[in-house]
Amino acid sequence: MQTIDDIAAAIVAREGGFVNDPDDPGGATKYGVTLATLRGLRRDVNRDGRVDGADVKALTREEARRIFIEHYFLRPGLDRLPEVLHASTFDMQVNAGANAVRILQRLVTRMGFACADDGVVGPKTVAAVAAACQAAPAHVADAYGIARRNYYYALADARPASRKFARRQDGGKGGWILRAESFISARYHLTESEHRERTASWG
Repeated sequence: MQTIDDIAAAIVAREGGFVNDPDDPGGATKYGVTLATLRGLRRDVNRDGRVDGADVKALTREEARRIFIEHYFLRPGLDRLPEVLHASTFDMQVNAGANAVRILQRLVTRMGFACADDGVVGPKTVAAVAAACQAAPAHVADAYGIARRNYYYALADARPASRKFARRQDGGKGGWILRAESFISARYHLTESEHRERTASWG
């Protein structure tokens, strides 16, 4: 298994450098850290007395990695989940906040281990996820990755501006879908034709 440091470093690498896409609700972002995050943490990276886009641009990979571990893994309690889910839930927490946990809560509830889908890793969620992992140890990580993929498709269904993140201009799989599938066994990856069929209604 990867260490948390390894997972965080991989997330930083996956997120890439500075972007400010008007269609991305996160706004100005570097290494996956948004301006809203820096403001929420009051992180004046360049020490000029204010937190703005310049601080996002000044962010280093190491600072981003530390922010992720502290505020996106430890603070939400992902370390209390079974290790087999650490990489994917951590990555999703960075990408989608508390929805990462909500997706997991809904998944284990469908598996018969009920817990509230409140996005909080409390005792009932920890127990439900542990029971689900014990019942299907070889399948939970794949099932969670598939649920992530479904979440991205549903988000793009509802928000046309986000479709470019799920489908490339040539119709192939976009970054969101590839990201989810990087945590899923290859046998559960959608074929290109299945992906195109899933997105055909987008026009």
